[in-house]
Amino acid sequence: MSEVREKASKAQAAVPQLNRLNTEQKNTALRVMADALIKETDSIITANAEDLARGREQGTPESMLDRLALNKERIAGIAEGLRQIADLPDPVGEVLETFTRPNGLHVEKLRVPIGLIGIIYEARPNVTVDAAGLCLKTGNTVLLRGGSSALSSNRKIVEVLHQALTTTDMPADALQLVEDADRASVDEMLKLNGLLDVIIPRGGASLIRNVVANATVPVIETGAGICHTYVDESADPVMAAEIAINAKAQRPSVCNSMETLLLHAAYAEEHLPALAEQFREASVVLKGCDTVRRLVPSALEATEEDYATEYNDYILNIRVVENLEEAMQHIAHYGTKHSECIVTRDTAHAERFMHDVDAAAVYHNASTRFTDGFEFGYGAEIGISTQKLHARGPMGLPALTSTKYRITGNGQIRQ
Repeated sequence: MSEVREKASKAQAAVPQLNRLNTEQKNTALRVMADALIKETDSIITANAEDLARGREQGTPESMLDRLALNKERIAGIAEGLRQIADLPDPVGEVLETFTRPNGLHVEKLRVPIGLIGIIYEARPNVTVDAAGLCLKTGNTVLLRGGSSALSSNRKIVEVLHQALTTTDMPADALQLVEDADRASVDEMLKLNGLLDVIIPRGGASLIRNVVANATVPVIETGAGICHTYVDESADPVMAAEIAINAKAQRPSVCNSMETLLLHAAYAEEHLPALAEQFREASVVLKGCDTVRRLVPSALEATEEDYATEYNDYILNIRVVENLEEAMQHIAHYGTKHSECIVTRDTAHAERFMHDVDAAAVYHNASTRFTDGFEFGYGAEIGISTQKLHARGPMGLPALTSTKYRITGNGQIRQ
């Protein structure tokens, strides 16, 4: 039996035991896991250093190494995410609807776990903990397959979490990590019908396309983030600059960072040169349309391919548009339905943008960097869903449940 199938079988076998746990038992396990991460911070950082050294040897860009890197503060934040998940209401068992039919049948619709969830992700070891916490809290076992670039970190984190779980009522087999770094292990996961109940990919566009195109197991698609900020003519220039700089430069390697800045022509003429200088100070390379290059001679030319690229780096496209309509047309053409922002003092423009733009999250006068389960108060997230079935946006605890109907009768038969 392959490693993938063996670990999936162990996780599937743990489903009934996990489902028998009450909320208090699950929360206790999550807090024990959080404490264990803090206790083992040094050993996790040591394992992470192996991944970082290997990445540098292979020429991995610094922005991608930032996604991979762990330090004391980040591990503390990851542990705090587990504690926040423990503090959140447990959606399992929540009665969503109840009614009685004319024939006397009493019907309840309630939330239940999905079962065994497979997560395929790239160089983000924090996802290992976030996914484990969210899945286990909702009564789901989980099969994790992280990127090879984070293998040492993920292996150590799961070792720490497994050891912690042996001291709780939660079965350690509920959490499994596929350590086989071969691409074939991903391909095998995509076909584990009868074991995996759903697969959730987290990563770049190529990973997501591969999962969506080849999986026979049901998929919840988390999308790439080509996010835009449109600065309208009436925008407050100080606010607009702060939002734009934050959306691009605060952490460019993540999916909710801005890739293209759209500026109203009147705003650009007056404010773009100063804004470009702020981006330069933040080490952001600018690419732009002809108008941008006239106003900022150092800017490179932005191509059609650039507008369709998720950089995850200190690179930004800037395009000047004539009005709100042109901005929304650009977003509709190049966006990935992730996170979009308008900066404006015109409430009518803001309302139209937020109503008409098709995205999981739309913002008025706030950075797209807030599209995040932690920022939304979910403790953590399993991903940002950009599809429209089952879940959309940051996926917290309720998104990891399904529903069941319970029907109580007193001998009714259908005529």
